[in-house]
Amino acid sequence: MKMMRSILVIVSCVLLSIIGKAQKVTGTLNDVRFIAVLDQSEQYYVEILPPSFDPKKQYDVFIGLHGHGSDRWQFAKDKRDECAAFRDFSAAHQMIAISPDYRARTSWMGPAAEKDLLQIITELKEKYRARRVFLTGGSMGGTAALSFAALHPEVIDGVVSMNGLANHFEYNQFQEAIGASFGGSKQAVPEEYKKRSAEYWPEKLTMPIAFTVGRLDAIVPPESVIRLAKVLQVLGRDILLIIDETGKHETRYKDAYEAMEFMLMHAERD
Repeated sequence: MKMMRSILVIVSCVLLSIIGKAQKVTGTLNDVRFIAVLDQSEQYYVEILPPSFDPKKQYDVFIGLHGHGSDRWQFAKDKRDECAAFRDFSAAHQMIAISPDYRARTSWMGPAAEKDLLQIITELKEKYRARRVFLTGGSMGGTAALSFAALHPEVIDGVVSMNGLANHFEYNQFQEAIGASFGGSKQAVPEEYKKRSAEYWPEKLTMPIAFTVGRLDAIVPPESVIRLAKVLQVLGRDILLIIDETGKHETRYKDAYEAMEFMLMHAERD
């Protein structure tokens, strides 16, 4: 029987700690082109193979989803705390790090991005015999990670959502971009907004999940994620919620790394 524990942690951070932040990529970086099954278009993702990669061994895969306006190179090379923690953590735990375009700079995990990511995961499992697949992202990427995990829980073993959103209906920013990705407005295609709002699907989120939010975040307000975390706690899930009481729209390195450690530790227990 699968055993689950619930942990709800609220952290008030007053000191910035970025010791050990990555300044360069560790491992072998490859820019990978693939043809999307959905529409035969040319798409890309970056893979970073761990140091001392051995093709005969099995590895876990850690996928980092970029934020609004960025692309696959954000989690692969950007020095910001969330991305540096992703690369450091992947290297430290001998994971294959993947950073996809997932269709557009402003995709918000719409249907095309969803199909591409599912294809990438399927192909990675065939190519590298990947053992487990973990998912993270910041801002739009943190939202997309939750959306994809709710849509395809059978292929995701753990999630870290940083400064993400769990309810598209109450969100009013970037609506033109989100509408273009989802195929229409909230009023025109409400089913798409519901499908991609993780707050409506707590029963599907059975994997360990760590959330980081900033209490003062005005770009992606934290309330929907906090509500979702509390519901998942009631359901007995493995949950970590880190609230930076003075934080805005960013996650500090040490909080991002702690969230990733929690995800992996509880995935191993399961």
